[in-house]
Amino acid sequence: MTLLMQLFFTVLSREIKLLDQNGVRLNIIGDTSRFSDRLQQQIQIAEQKTANNDKLILNVAANYGGRWDILQAAQKLAQKVEAGEINSSQFTEQALCEQLSMQNQPEVDLMIRTGGDCRISNFILWQAAYAELVFLDLLWPEFDKAAFLSAVEVFSSRQRRFGLTGSQIEQLRTPV
Repeated sequence: MTLLMQLFFTVLSREIKLLDQNGVRLNIIGDTSRFSDRLQQQIQIAEQKTANNDKLILNVAANYGGRWDILQAAQKLAQKVEAGEINSSQFTEQALCEQLSMQNQPEVDLMIRTGGDCRISNFILWQAAYAELVFLDLLWPEFDKAAFLSAVEVFSSRQRRFGLTGSQIEQLRTPV
């Protein structure tokens, strides 16, 4: 096991009790199949131990990519079609969402990217479809409460349209 994976194993082993005590549900997103059996077992134990917690969901991206996530979800549905469990008309957007790593979680409203890069870098592509994006020149260690509040202020000043035009949104708000 590489040093990084050993560190991941150690942190999972050591911190899972604290997460559980604080009502945090752990969700590891990503392709963990290339991890050692020992690490995969520890991930499964940690996720099972916290599965019923509902105060906070902690998503940890490990060997994760948004394209991979969409592809693996589509492959799962294709396997269901091949097995005759569903027909192709049941291969819907909702059915695909149910196969993603962050299934049963709300879509992202606000994505904050630090470090001066103006891209999302293959991260939660599906879930961020209608997210408001805020890009900051700050490096992560410099990101503090003031920076967070500034990003929230930017977010709150924007009109959320979810694929509609501004006039369509106004029509929805206008009583008939």
